[in-house]
Amino acid sequence: MRQQFIIIIIIFTLFAAVQVADAQDSHFVKATVSKNKMLLGEPVTLTVQALVPDSSAARFTGQLAFDHFEALKDPEITTGETKSGTEIKAIYTITSFDSGHWVIPPISIAPLQSDSIAMDVVFTSPFDSTQAYHDIKDVVDVKVPKKKNDWWYYAAAGAVLLALVTWQLLRKKQTPPPATPPAVPGINPYDEAMQMLDQLMADKPAVKQFYSRLTEIFRLYVFRKKGILSLQKTTDDLVLQVKPLVPEKEQFDRLSQTLRLADFVKFARYIPGEEDNHTSLTEIRRTITLIEKAAAKQAHE
Repeated sequence: MRQQFIIIIIIFTLFAAVQVADAQDSHFVKATVSKNKMLLGEPVTLTVQALVPDSSAARFTGQLAFDHFEALKDPEITTGETKSGTEIKAIYTITSFDSGHWVIPPISIAPLQSDSIAMDVVFTSPFDSTQAYHDIKDVVDVKVPKKKNDWWYYAAAGAVLLALVTWQLLRKKQTPPPATPPAVPGINPYDEAMQMLDQLMADKPAVKQFYSRLTEIFRLYVFRKKGILSLQKTTDDLVLQVKPLVPEKEQFDRLSQTLRLADFVKFARYIPGEEDNHTSLTEIRRTITLIEKAAAKQAHE
């Protein structure tokens, strides 16, 4: 009888140990992202899921900070109690304005942590050669509806158009149209750009006007120094045109980020801080100086 009692105690102890081990093995922390390759400034969803012991739940604050990434809004965090511990789900919306290959480090909820996540931040979407081309379609005949007796629509439209043309001509006579700032006599493009940057820093205009003037100064310098028609180009076209002028890859990357940041600001997709404004002006000044030195060196050779 005593031996049977001892055997029952041993079986019960082993069963309890197995249950504890299973509960510990079921605890986890998992981090996933909606995509591992993102465009510069593109929002990406980071989801953290965890099942942790009750003693660790209070240690999760929900605040995360990674190099090269920033949060676009506060995380959505939900928690729930289960027999195995506390379930946690946190959804973050993050982005990056630094191009390159980066790693989101493991996320720790003591005593557990997730795996790290590799992320690629690029300027433009790569061409997908696996996608099928669209076939060329034949010409489709369109049935022309019968003309209605609506001549008076055209007469009214013509009168309105004539009034607008007349008003525009009178307006042009009263105020001269804005034009590209003329070159200052006796000053080269580099000195002119430096003076305009100094004046911009002294004026301290509103943030949108600041970035508009900053990019105009750079475009005007490139146009007058190198003859590149940059004033009407998009930012992507401008970046491709000036790439041969900036052989240093790190400086070229910083210039590209500055020009794209200016677009984000002008279209109200990003609100920069004072440090961003200072850094952007510094990068434009540094790039102009680098182009000027390279041109001078080439002229001496």
